Amino acid sequence: MLTDPTFVLSMTQSYNHYYIALYVFLGIGVLITVGAFFGCCGVLKESQCLLVSFFCVILIVMVAQIAAGAWAFHNKDKLDDIVRASVKYSVQEEYGQSSMSSRTVTFDTIQKNLKCCGADGPSDWATSRFNNVDRTNIVDIAISSMNVFYNIPESCCKDELKENVCEMSRKLKFGGTFNPAIHQQGCVDKLIELIYENWVLLFGVTAGVILLELLALTFSLSLCCAVRNHQYKA
Repeated sequence: MLTDPTFVLSMTQSYNHYYIALYVFLGIGVLITVGAFFGCCGVLKESQCLLVSFFCVILIVMVAQIAAGAWAFHNKDKLDDIVRASVKYSVQEEYGQSSMSSRTVTFDTIQKNLKCCGADGPSDWATSRFNNVDRTNIVDIAISSMNVFYNIPESCCKDELKENVCEMSRKLKFGGTFNPAIHQQGCVDKLIELIYENWVLLFGVTAGVILLELLALTFSLSLCCAVRNHQYKA
């Protein structure tokens, strides 16, 4: 995630949003690490102060997770728009650019694995910066659309094709019919379908983590009380 801001997928419309989310996750990770340190030291030294600190840290993390889950569930209807805007921007502005090599590799992987092409379909590549070398501007394309051809990435080709067949199939006519040798469906629908298929699994894993955190809170309180009683009797 630190080296490739496109992974989560990247699913955000700006890098500012991505980095804010990344720093939040890093902060939670650091907080959990500190809490684990407090818990281990508290058990070894039988320190009430450290055990209470562990309890507070885990409680904060758990509340943050519940709040994030509730927000995600409440805003899941906006997921389609977020994914569509992100994928469309990747196709139109970032794919094939030297400064965005990681985005190119990521999107090629998505197209190959999900067997899709472009955001809504292969025609998205007609106005992409990926085709800058083959066109002048959008106005020229609109005026002379009957004579303009555009290229699509190799990852749009179907798996069973030979290399020379794929190379020939990658050149499409603007406004013409698509070659059956390439994938016809856009990646947006495939990605949204994939996310919704794993939505229940994601919430199940989150619920499991929260349950473990509840157990940790319970054990830390029990141990803290046991330490206090032991010190009182001593």
